[in-house]
Amino acid sequence: MGLNYKNILVAIDGSKEADWAFNKGIEIAKRNDANLLLVHVIDTRSFALIEAYDTVIGDRAEKLAKDMLENYKTQAMDAGLTKVQYEIEFGSPKIRIPRDLAKKHTIDLIICGATGMNVVERFFIGSVSEHITRYAHCDVLIIRTEKES
Repeated sequence: MGLNYKNILVAIDGSKEADWAFNKGIEIAKRNDANLLLVHVIDTRSFALIEAYDTVIGDRAEKLAKDMLENYKTQAMDAGLTKVQYEIEFGSPKIRIPRDLAKKHTIDLIICGATGMNVVERFFIGSVSEHITRYAHCDVLIIRTEKES
């Protein structure tokens, strides 16, 4: 098989599975000399529960996301990658990642961790990884556990 990935998106949400997806993304990007795009989508659905939502909450979430992604970018560059970017978006991750961001950046591989949601949450809102798999127009790799080398 001669398939090479050129633009890889890794969904980062701060979870351990996202860490594993990030590490897998580095490996694949190295093998393919690919661009690595690290994405964090601030889920605005969580703001709906806060009656007096103001810009302070969004600003704090964005600052935390920026700090987290800067750290990941540094790790990726320390691992030898040179084409690393990140992007922070607001909205629903399960819609923004496969429909908007993948198209905007001509992504040919999305890597994300399997979600840690419980059965009730999956029933009502569905898992992010399930939606990405269903709606992405490119390959999707779901990382469940960290494999030992």
